[in-house]
Amino acid sequence: MIGFYAIHQRLTINDQPFAKFMRRALIITYYWPPAGSSGVQRWVKFVKYLREYGWEPVVYTANNPEVASLDESLSKEIPNGVEVIRRNVPEPYGLYKFFTGNRGKKIGVGFTSSTKKSGFINRLAIWVRGNFFIPDARMFWIRPSTRFLKDYLKTNPVDIIITSGPPHSLHLIGLNLKKKLNIPWIADFRDPWTSIYFYKDLKLTRFADRINRKLELKVLRSSDLNVVVSKSMYEEFKQKGIDKIEIVSNGFDHSEYDFSASIDDNFFSIVHVGTIPPSSNSNAFWKALSRMAQENPEFDKKLKIIFVGDVDSSVINSLKEYNLLEKTQLVGYKPHSEIPKFQKSAQVLLVMAPSTSKEILTGKIFEYLAANRPVIAIGPIEGDLDNLLSETRAGMMLPSNSEPEIFEGLKWFWEGYNSGWSSFNPQNINQYSRKELTRRMSELMNMVVIEKQSNKN
Repeated sequence: MIGFYAIHQRLTINDQPFAKFMRRALIITYYWPPAGSSGVQRWVKFVKYLREYGWEPVVYTANNPEVASLDESLSKEIPNGVEVIRRNVPEPYGLYKFFTGNRGKKIGVGFTSSTKKSGFINRLAIWVRGNFFIPDARMFWIRPSTRFLKDYLKTNPVDIIITSGPPHSLHLIGLNLKKKLNIPWIADFRDPWTSIYFYKDLKLTRFADRINRKLELKVLRSSDLNVVVSKSMYEEFKQKGIDKIEIVSNGFDHSEYDFSASIDDNFFSIVHVGTIPPSSNSNAFWKALSRMAQENPEFDKKLKIIFVGDVDSSVINSLKEYNLLEKTQLVGYKPHSEIPKFQKSAQVLLVMAPSTSKEILTGKIFEYLAANRPVIAIGPIEGDLDNLLSETRAGMMLPSNSEPEIFEGLKWFWEGYNSGWSSFNPQNINQYSRKELTRRMSELMNMVVIEKQSNKN
């Protein structure tokens, strides 16, 4: 490995590797610009910097993805000349939306909706999705993608294949290509498979659950390397008997946060950026916030709650219940290029995680770190998010179901605001820059390729 990197450094001009010495990587991802969801960010940023580490990316993605939003600004992140192959995906969500009366609407993350969904038809649709579309609704893309990519790779060889999931159907495309072509393959897990927070909401039969777990193990055992985003996911896969695992977390792009933002000190603004699914909503948090406003007239006067992105109807109902809606601004979805100004101008940044998912470590938390604003996190104690905030001293984790503890935590943030955040001093942030993480990912890609070549010899 040392010899390779020494040679690689000599084959550069102005820090850009010669194209003819670059290795090629086929990246299979469902989410890609102009899609505008959190699932897009990870590989858009890797692709942005991979050439600097000797890799030429080729992207295979969906031409007609079912996504909650569009963001044309993300297309500007893709370097000139990167080959992007788009193919249509047979999407069954049209039937789901027809039967549930959601025609013309996008399906949100974790069943997020701005309107209340209930009734037999909706429950039946979710049951069908969980038990007949295994591992997910993109299962119909597996066979045609395998056929197409098998032919493509014969005339356009690559050194490695990387699949990004969810949707985990894409890992099955990687599995098929590995069997047929024996090209080195990395399975990149942005989220868990059978332990993801909404897995239980799919109402799986024991048969469907068994198939999911069997497919998950097959992918984990067959890939040359599994990459996960958090320590909890690492430990989970280790307990399944998997040794080929590495952690490459999500992160932030320094270039997006290199500007000054004005903060209105007349308000105690709590800003949430991104989606809040129903499983992440915390009544205890809104109750504690309401209690603070009732007991402290100055807090009540200055409190402002801002949501940038989609929030589930349960959140709106909670705000109404605790008389907070009039203090709330619903900005809605914004292009990613506009997000940093909301984050950097906040007094406090809010993140809400499912109370049962200690392994959830969303991409936005790293952008929160880059914004250099205090973070209130609502979710499970002693999970990955809690550990990250402790390591970086960027904020405080508060248990989602404990109103008294949240109330005491809010008092601490209010005191910080009144002191001008004199004690707020985050650290160890730079390790989560996208460029540094791409360097780490490229090293793993090189390792897998070199190991594969050594085994052949």
